[in-house]
Amino acid sequence: MIEVNLLPGGQKGRSGGGFSLAGVVDSLKNLRGSGGGSGSSFDPYMGFAIAALVISFGYMGVRWLGVTGQAEELDVQLTQALADSTENAGIIQRTNELQARGDSIQQRVQIIQDIDAERYVWPHLMDEIAAAVPDFTWLTEILYQSEDPLVVRVGGRAGSIFAITRFMRRLESSPFLRSVTNGPISETASEQNPEDLVFLFELTLVYEPPPIDQLQTVPLFNDGSAQALTATPGN
Repeated sequence: MIEVNLLPGGQKGRSGGGFSLAGVVDSLKNLRGSGGGSGSSFDPYMGFAIAALVISFGYMGVRWLGVTGQAEELDVQLTQALADSTENAGIIQRTNELQARGDSIQQRVQIIQDIDAERYVWPHLMDEIAAAVPDFTWLTEILYQSEDPLVVRVGGRAGSIFAITRFMRRLESSPFLRSVTNGPISETASEQNPEDLVFLFELTLVYEPPPIDQLQTVPLFNDGSAQALTATPGN
């Protein structure tokens, strides 16, 4: 390393290469030592180099402090983000569990609704058939024939062909029944009086639930029962 003394009368530098901080310090000492002499002079290049060096160290110090502050702030933000992530993970897990429970409950409710919807099919069917039976007509059988749609076969006896026709018309007018068709009709002697003739008939009909606006519904509880259910215990 080569050290150069830029002040007049300074010592010769030893052989080497590069610029060293020790040389700058020695130059500052020589500068202070020779400041009182009349022949001393100040090198502006050396002053510029010293000023640049001081500014560089100051800038590096400021930058280091800024980077340190940013690192601390990022560390705090990372800690907060990890805490929020842990809390959000718990919330998401609870939400998924509640969603799964809600789906399971919804499936169970749907099954119950499907069962409940078909619970009154046969009562409605039997009630509509019984209400449509005219005078001088007797039913002997009501048999299940097929599903989806529900098809039923009705057999009976009638005093005349007109009674059978009237029975078919009443069945067709029911909002729960459609596609009423007659099967074979035969004439036979009455069991009570062999001299009287009756007609044996078979009908097939299809059950069809009517639109909801055509049904008349009633509440499950009357006003007194509803008030008793909603009353606060002890009052």
